[in-house]
Amino acid sequence: MPLDDREQRILEEIERQFYQEDPKLAETVRDATLASVSRGRLKWALVGIIVGFALMLVFFTSSTVVALFGFGMMVVSAAWLVAIIRKRSGVGTASPESMVGRVRRRWRSR
Repeated sequence: MPLDDREQRILEEIERQFYQEDPKLAETVRDATLASVSRGRLKWALVGIIVGFALMLVFFTSSTVVALFGFGMMVVSAAWLVAIIRKRSGVGTASPESMVGRVRRRWRSR
């Protein structure tokens, strides 16, 4: 649904104030993309898998609790990695238009 003229002017004024008050933050927000954000998270997930695997291997015989913590860290990081990859590829995500379309069809069928 497009904005009317009054709403568009209000939005432009808010945007102008945002750029005036904190130009560095505005530039950061403008330049941030889904790919750049997910790339950082992807790196942290991989680091978590590697550190968890290292903890599991090093402490397997000496400290079972630390080895279990490493295994848990590895599993959680792997699940996070899969979620990031799915989100980047668009697998399992429905577009808002399709959800709205389904709701409209259900409403009309009543």
